[in-house]
Amino acid sequence: MDVPTGVLPAVRKMKDFEKALETSNESVVFLETRLTQLKSMVNYTKRARKKALIHFDLIQGLKADEYGMEFLIREVKPDGILSTRGNIISLAKKHKLLAIQRVFLLDSSALEHNLKLIDRFNPDCVEVLPGIVPTMIEQIRTETNLPVIAGGLITNNEEVHAALKAGAVGVSTSNRDLWN
Repeated sequence: MDVPTGVLPAVRKMKDFEKALETSNESVVFLETRLTQLKSMVNYTKRARKKALIHFDLIQGLKADEYGMEFLIREVKPDGILSTRGNIISLAKKHKLLAIQRVFLLDSSALEHNLKLIDRFNPDCVEVLPGIVPTMIEQIRTETNLPVIAGGLITNNEEVHAALKAGAVGVSTSNRDLWN
């Protein structure tokens, strides 16, 4: 499965969704979306020749279990899943979806814990939050030997470039000004 690269528009609102489809970016990440809207949004995304990546944990009305994943695969048909939950990462991989494990680096203990989870669930890619800590991006990439996406608290082009320079393959952001 191809790991997304470059800037990944992260959509929270419908007006942002329309703008994301107009960009040249290859993927769109869906955050905080209602389950009832998801199927049509994924269809529109695919018609625009973009990959639809769904943050499983943030879909309103979807339970984070095997039945929720089965529904998503059969009805919505995303290209990939983001989640902080190991069981969801395992299910995504089992069903041959791109599996992106989202990790929050709050302190050194969180780093150690997340490295163990990454080793246990073996995602295709890791999204590191906050994405404004280039040394952590480099460390996660080196220790896991997995592609890293930087996300969270990225507010300007300099931070995008710093994350990419530190080895991130992509940067996910809901900041529309950074999508191009």
